[in-house]
Amino acid sequence: MPARTPAEILAKVQRIEILAKAKVSEAFSGEYSSSFKGQGLEFAEVREYQSGDNYRDIDWNVSARLGVPYIKKYQETRELNVFFIVDVSASQDFGTRGESKKERTAEVIALLSFSALSTGDKVGMILFSDQLEKYLPARKGRNKALQILRDVLYHEPISRGTSLDEAFNFANRILKKRSVVFVLSDMLDSGWQKSLRLLAQKHDVVVIQNLDDAELELPRAGVLHLGDPETGKSLYLNSSNPSIRKAYQTRVKKMQQDLETELKALKVDHILIRNRDSQVHALRHFFEERKRERRLRA
Repeated sequence: MPARTPAEILAKVQRIEILAKAKVSEAFSGEYSSSFKGQGLEFAEVREYQSGDNYRDIDWNVSARLGVPYIKKYQETRELNVFFIVDVSASQDFGTRGESKKERTAEVIALLSFSALSTGDKVGMILFSDQLEKYLPARKGRNKALQILRDVLYHEPISRGTSLDEAFNFANRILKKRSVVFVLSDMLDSGWQKSLRLLAQKHDVVVIQNLDDAELELPRAGVLHLGDPETGKSLYLNSSNPSIRKAYQTRVKKMQQDLETELKALKVDHILIRNRDSQVHALRHFFEERKRERRLRA
C-alpha cells in the first residue's frame, strides 16, 4: 500500500467508520450482542413462581419461609473483551478486485468493533506476521476502534512471513480474562493447531478466513507468473490448461476441507469471506447461526 499523508489516513479511516456504523445500525440490530455470552451471571430478582418457569430456578429457602414457591433469577453480565488477532504478513496485500485482503479485513474489523462498542464491550488487537508486530490492550471508546483500523491499514510489518502459532502463543500468555477472539487471516500456514487448541479452551474463538477468488480458483488467463510475497519464490504456470486448473482447484478444496475439519475438532467457529462476498451478509449469517445454537442449548 503506498505511503499516505496523515490527512489521507484519517480520511480513509473515517470513511470506513461511517460506512461501518451505518451497516451495523441497519443490518445487525442486536445480532452481535445475542451471539456471545457475557462474562458471568449476576443476581437480578426473586419473584413468585409462574407457570412456564424452570423448576430448577426455585429458591427453596425463600419458598420455605414464604410458603409458596419463589424463583431466583440471574442475568448475564454483558461486558466482554473482544480481541482481534490480525495477520499483517505480505500475503495480505494481495487483491484482484480493487481491494486488498488487508482492506477487506479492516472493513470486517470495523463492523465488529462498532458492534462491540455499541454494547459497551472493550476491543483490543494483536497484529502479527511471523512475529508479534503490535499489541493493543482492550479498551472502550471510538478512539480505540479508530486506532485499530489505522494500524490494520497502515502498519508497516517488520517481517513478511506468517506464524499463526506465534500469534496464538502470545495470546495465550497475555489474555487472562475470558474473551471473544476473532482471528483474521488467510490461514495459509501450518503448525498452529496445538496453540489454537489452548486458546479455544479458555476463550470464544472465531476464525474469519479472508481469501481472494484467485486463491480459491485459478483464473483462465494464459501463462501466469505466480509469486509468493512472503518467501519470494515464483513459478510460471499455464492457467489455460484445464488439467492444471482442475489440479489446483482439487488441492485448494482439500486444504479448505482439512481446515474446516481441524477447526471443528477444536470447537472453533469458521467464517470464509471471499472478495466477492458481502462482509455484512457473512457476519449476519454467522450471528444468526450462533443465536440459533444458543437457543437449542438453552
